[in-house]
Amino acid sequence: MPTRSAPSSPFEVRKSAIQGRGAFATRRIRAGQRLIEYTGDRITPEEGDRRYQEDGMARHHTFLFTVDEHTCIDGKRGGNDSRYINHSCDPNCEAVIEDGRIFIFAKKAMTPGTELTYDYQYERTPEHTQEDEEFYRCLCGSPKCRGTILAPPKKARKQSARKAAATKGAAKKGGAKKAGAAKRGTKTSKATKGTKATKATKGTKATKVTKATKASKRPAKSARKTGAKRARA
Repeated sequence: MPTRSAPSSPFEVRKSAIQGRGAFATRRIRAGQRLIEYTGDRITPEEGDRRYQEDGMARHHTFLFTVDEHTCIDGKRGGNDSRYINHSCDPNCEAVIEDGRIFIFAKKAMTPGTELTYDYQYERTPEHTQEDEEFYRCLCGSPKCRGTILAPPKKARKQSARKAAATKGAAKKGGAKKAGAAKRGTKTSKATKGTKATKATKGTKATKVTKATKASKRPAKSARKTGAKRARA
């Protein structure tokens, strides 16, 4: 049975075709709208590793979200319905860090019934194997699905940045304007709301952090979301 997040919440939680339960809009949502804060226990990364040891998991499943190198939020303990927002490789939401707190914002306008998603972007390391790709397998079903909730390889991200820059230049030359690009920004080019690794007006993107894996046995460390945009002071 669907459950409303809160009386003023713009979404409800119910069964999702992506995975488990998901968050679905109950009314029209405008692009740039703040939807909910990602809450839970504020703990150290070391405590997160103690709570979630992936070596015993058949498939990755944690609620850890990194705020900075010393702090992460465990949405499973003391958290709210923000933890049910699923991953997508072509998301309609994004996470933003403001004054040490994480908020979920809409990247685009949505109609009632739309499932809310954001890109988890777990940190990819050189040690990740094909087994890890399967462990962090993506189920979003988007035509743009990259097959994993891990962040794209750095080479792929650079190519995407060059492509985005070329597209932006072509649009500017022809007098066209990319729809939605100015609202919260693109991941690989200059943005009004923020870019992943550069100056941002709204913040830096919230991804999920994973640890390196060696051989076939995964070390006793937890994966954490780390892609939130960091808001400008």
